[in-house]
Amino acid sequence: MADKLSTQPYKGTRDFYPEDMRFRRWMFGHLRQAVESYGYQEYDGPLLEPFDLYASKTSEEIVSQQLYWLVDRGERKMAIRPEMTPTLARMVAGKLQDLPKPIRWYSLPNLWRYERPQRGRLREHWQLNVDVLGGDRLQGDAEILAVAGSIFEAFGGSELVRIKINNRKFLDHVFRQTCGLADEATLAVTRLLDEYFKLGAEAFSAKLGGLGLSPDQIAEVVSYTELGRRGIAGLSESKYASEGGRELVELLAHLDSKTFEFDPCIVRGFQYYTGTVFEAYDVSPENTRALFGGGRYDNLIGLFGKQQLSGVGFGLGDVSLQNFLETHKLVPTLGSGVDVLVTNPGPEKRAKAQQVLRQLRASGFRAATTLDYSGFGKQIQSAVKLGARFVVLLGDEELGRGEVGVKNLASGGQASVREETLVEFLRSDR
Repeated sequence: MADKLSTQPYKGTRDFYPEDMRFRRWMFGHLRQAVESYGYQEYDGPLLEPFDLYASKTSEEIVSQQLYWLVDRGERKMAIRPEMTPTLARMVAGKLQDLPKPIRWYSLPNLWRYERPQRGRLREHWQLNVDVLGGDRLQGDAEILAVAGSIFEAFGGSELVRIKINNRKFLDHVFRQTCGLADEATLAVTRLLDEYFKLGAEAFSAKLGGLGLSPDQIAEVVSYTELGRRGIAGLSESKYASEGGRELVELLAHLDSKTFEFDPCIVRGFQYYTGTVFEAYDVSPENTRALFGGGRYDNLIGLFGKQQLSGVGFGLGDVSLQNFLETHKLVPTLGSGVDVLVTNPGPEKRAKAQQVLRQLRASGFRAATTLDYSGFGKQIQSAVKLGARFVVLLGDEELGRGEVGVKNLASGGQASVREETLVEFLRSDR
């Protein structure tokens, strides 16, 4: 006899039962409302994209270690999307002349990465992506960061997040001009800096030596990492004077210091970032992973043609957001999928039950009935399991008087109500 199939989902993915879907719809609803309040419009793209779309611009770690890919029957090498920005760039480039500028778009796609499942990170997840393309760069950066902050306001957690900001142009200037690093060494140190929070200062310094840096270069890189202690004032030092540094100072002047701060160790691993980069962190020590990140990209649209259009955006995964909301107890009681259960006493009352159900549904109630003719006791138990708030009892005595019985499962109260006032009664008893 063949082995029975497992009931477990593929590792790193989730089953969404009805109660899970209620939470997801609630969370996604808040995300859409927050983003659309800024005038952003939703878009989507295909789950499969050409492998080359990611090979040149997505981070090396994702392409070499995490990308799900396949060869289709036409011998085309395809990838299951690990992120949305390359798809966005392709779509915008395809209709660049027709789209009003600036382009304010967002999406909530399903994304896949082959990585080790852990808290805040799975192989499959949904991700809010928000981007604005065109317009003044400073104003665009300030707006996208304001949108990011407003998302946490929508959930009542704006004071529980710190958004840390850096600039890739500034970073490149420091490593090339101040530290005197060649291009290859600059790239290696940048990748190492992306792991600074995991490594700690001592291990970070030791690894710099392993990259072949001189003692003076190591001292300059370490001094750079300590800029965060001096804050924005440190950017005024002459050796750090640069276009990227000026952009940082101007951007931070537009932002609330209670939520946003400069952090020299924010890098973002994607190769397409060219200016502002940022990551958001939970203030709780119980949830230390980055919640989301993003940045400015100037060269993506040009991959598809001669025209350029700079953009800035971020991606917020549903797993990390759910961890944040649960850590800070920001998830309300979401109820069930049924408001009212109408009893089904027998074949002779089926028409009456259907009439009541139609009346309730037309009035906005989510109403259901059992699909058998069990006694009132079992049907009430079914209503409890379903999470219904009310049970409408179609008893002979009540129906003979033109009434129905109503049991409030939340309070335990029960009353007889005229049929024509049932909807009004249910609304008043909520």
